[in-house]
Amino acid sequence: MTDLSTVAAQVMWNRLISIVEEQAQALVRTAFSTSVREAGDLSAGVYDTHGRMLAQAVTGTPGHVNAMADAVPHFIRRIGRDTMVEGDVYITNDPWEGTGHLHDITMVTPSFHQDALVGFFACTAHVVDVGGRGFGADAHSVYEEGIYLPIMRFASAGEVDATLIQIVRGNVREPDQLIGDMYALATCNEIGHRRLIDMMEEFALADLDGIAEFILSNSRRATLERINALPRTAADGEMTMDGFDVPITLCARVSVEQDRIVTDFTGTSGVDKKGINCPMVYTKAYACYALKVAIAPEIPNNAASLAPFEVTAPEGTIVNAVHPAPVALRHIVGHFVPDVVFDAFDKIVPGFVPAEGAGCLCNFQMSVRPTAPGGRRAEVLTFNSGGSGARPGFDGLNATAFPSGVMTMPIEATEHAGPVIVWRKELRPGSGGAGKTRGGLGQYMDVSAMPGHEFDLQAMFDRGDHPARGRRGGAPGAPTTIEQDDGTKMRVKGKQFVPEGRRVHMAFPGGAGYGDAAERDPDLVKRDLARGYISTEEAVRDYGLSAKDIAAVEAAVRRGEDV
Repeated sequence: MTDLSTVAAQVMWNRLISIVEEQAQALVRTAFSTSVREAGDLSAGVYDTHGRMLAQAVTGTPGHVNAMADAVPHFIRRIGRDTMVEGDVYITNDPWEGTGHLHDITMVTPSFHQDALVGFFACTAHVVDVGGRGFGADAHSVYEEGIYLPIMRFASAGEVDATLIQIVRGNVREPDQLIGDMYALATCNEIGHRRLIDMMEEFALADLDGIAEFILSNSRRATLERINALPRTAADGEMTMDGFDVPITLCARVSVEQDRIVTDFTGTSGVDKKGINCPMVYTKAYACYALKVAIAPEIPNNAASLAPFEVTAPEGTIVNAVHPAPVALRHIVGHFVPDVVFDAFDKIVPGFVPAEGAGCLCNFQMSVRPTAPGGRRAEVLTFNSGGSGARPGFDGLNATAFPSGVMTMPIEATEHAGPVIVWRKELRPGSGGAGKTRGGLGQYMDVSAMPGHEFDLQAMFDRGDHPARGRRGGAPGAPTTIEQDDGTKMRVKGKQFVPEGRRVHMAFPGGAGYGDAAERDPDLVKRDLARGYISTEEAVRDYGLSAKDIAAVEAAVRRGEDV
């Protein structure tokens, strides 16, 4: 390429990224489910005619977009490129050919320009209900977890399949929400298509072959440069999480080789009887994400920048569950994959990756039922977060989801979704592990149903018995706790009945600390004390703050001064 064409190609690359971001924002604005509108549990991307991802939206989760990167070739194979026409839209929620569980709907739309297929747009969103047992870990097979949509046509030449819509409506608890989300997914792909055609006409492009080669070759070269600068060695990581009835061990061996990094999960626990198993596509998504953010975070995500990160796991392990294993809560295991990968990578490149954090999202769903005339049924799903782990040079983030990046839902959105009350939602002081850099704080949250209602609570938590571990001498974060307001203990996973009038008290976990707490900057300790992140006792016990300094902080707080 000449300098001019290289500049033009870079402009078009940036344009593609802006197109898919607009595609994602269109989905946020038009979706019915609060998980999409408020939490951003979605992804969007553009692909070439071979099904290779060229660009992804910044808005979205690694579990969606990295898994969706593998999904489009399945659509091409199942539908058949020769049968595709303008106006087609394809759909699936296949856990093994989509993004890992039935609650994710993936839409793929072929993009035509001048009567020729030039690429594809794809998007995924988590929907509130797909029937079956509901969103939770209680199923014993995928058949119990909801309606299954194989890769098929949602619309043919612009005509939506009315029979498909009727079948879906007849099998879910929230038909208006789900059908609304399906149309929103199709519409956001159409937005992407329109912007792509505008770009192609502006630059007089007949196809995307040239820009695809530019994007993929440059991304591959830049990624390989980062990999080949690492030590050629291997290391093992291991961690334990709560599981459902018994703890689960995750094992990962990370091997840095010429032009690739291989992550092998041999030694990991087997498939669980309950729905916390993780299909390989989702495990791969988060293993690739962990290494990519550690090595090359500024290189845009696409097929070429992800390809050098290879992931293997024996079939029948909890990170490579095969059909018909129950997989509804595959995110719980999947969100711990980066921590076990980091445990290994820290031994290859010390002092580079963060301490462990809360890991999985602190999700729960309330299935609310009336106990008296005048009430209403509702499925209320809310996304919340514990604290992230401390980083080598910075504190962990409070109430922030890592690795998913999903946003915490506002109280107002949760209460608007059904007859529920959020009595308390605030940071959890003292939950971040002590260290040279401190772990992020978790949250307190108290909920109940409105008077005249009872509910089942689907708990989707972890870190109850296995809190986040510190790194390089840092202290662990606080564990998860959950109980009713009468003192009745509740499990961190599973469907549990809550009678009318009872509240559920939840304390979400904190991130772990990094480094020796004795090395923490005293000014940061004083700041944490002034903000209420730690108590006076913790300031003395963990950081050795003097009585004189404590008195000075307390006086400054009383005067309303910054510390």
